[in-house]
Amino acid sequence: MSEFPSRRAPSEPRIAFHKTEMRPILDVYGRLVMAGEARDYAIGMHKDHAIFAIFRRHAENPTWRIEKQPHLANMQGQYVVYGQAGQVLRRGRDLQQVLRVFDRKRFTVVK
Repeated sequence: MSEFPSRRAPSEPRIAFHKTEMRPILDVYGRLVMAGEARDYAIGMHKDHAIFAIFRRHAENPTWRIEKQPHLANMQGQYVVYGQAGQVLRRGRDLQQVLRVFDRKRFTVVK
């Protein structure tokens, strides 16, 4: 037995991005880094959703959050892109379509 017990049961399921979902997300992140709009990212896996957060600077709130919420797949779509203030920028069932919000020059990062 381990000296330090785990905080969660090992059988507790977690939602995560699949390898086929990570490729387009990392492509978007790479474009944002090359444009100087992103410097860091974080991935969170929870029991009801997964998050890919993109940061402009290391010690602040994420500028964008890409979330996968499988429980909404049949209603609003399981993929959501949130802005810095928590506003929904795009939601849908197809990840490629949702990530198109980053192709537009609709918004710019305020420094």
